[in-house]
This record gives sequence, C-alpha cells and structure tokens, in this order.
Amino acid sequence: MANYQEFTKPSKEDRRVALESYDALAAVIEKLKEENPEIEIEETEERIKIPISALKLLSKILKVMSEGRPFSLVPLSAEFTTQKAAEFLGCSRPHVVKLLEEGQISYTKVGRHRRILFEDLAAYHKSMKQVQRTAMEDMMKKDEELGLYDS
Repeated sequence: MANYQEFTKPSKEDRRVALESYDALAAVIEKLKEENPEIEIEETEERIKIPISALKLLSKILKVMSEGRPFSLVPLSAEFTTQKAAEFLGCSRPHVVKLLEEGQISYTKVGRHRRILFEDLAAYHKSMKQVQRTAMEDMMKKDEELGLYDS
C-alpha cells in the first residue's frame, strides 16, 4: 500500500504557510505559458522542470491544507485491503466484507485476501452519497408536506 498516502490534520503553522503558498502558486499558475515550466528551489538554487498538472495538484493540496482538512493521495490503480477500505468508507471491516460478498463493490482475491481497487471503492462511495442525498431530500419534502416546518 506504498502508493496510498494519508495526511493528518495540518497544524496552525502548516495552515498559515499553506495559505500563503497557495495564494502565491495560484497567481503564478495563471501566468504560466509553458506546459512544463522550470522552477527553482531557492534553498539549493536547483532548477527543475515540472508538469503544470503537477503544479495544479500541488495548488489543490495547499488549498485543502490551508483549510485545515486532512486528505489522502491515492493513485486510481491503488488496491485497498478490507481494513483500509473500511477506514476510507468510515465503517467496519465486517461491513465491507458483507458489501463485497453481496457484489456491491468489485474485488479480487490474492490468496485468501480480498483487494479492492480505489476506483471501485470511490464509485461505491459516490453512489452511496447520492442515495443519502436523495433520501435526505425526500425526508425534507415529506416534512414540508406534513407542515413540520414553519412558513
């Protein structure tokens, strides 16, 4: 699972630096004309080329950090164990195993162990969020129809 990287909630100092860096990087990205601009690391004076898509990703990471939110970087091809999948979904490992056995999430077996592609896990998560959103909207409509909200 070396490709899966979790980042904990940033400290106040990290948030401050991330916000300053995000603002500066966002402004620079707007001015870039090349697809692979050359940047200089001030401390070492080393110059490197970096794809603009990587700079945009770094910008998104800095934005999330500046908001004080933890985040994860997961390559789409990453495989999760049932335990990591449970942590990602915020449920128990036995519940994930049940979802797998019911066919709600695709998986493969490596020996006795189940492995779940991140993209399959993310697709399930997205569909469950939509189901929850729809259920919440339906409840709110029914509450309004019953007059449970003040006008």
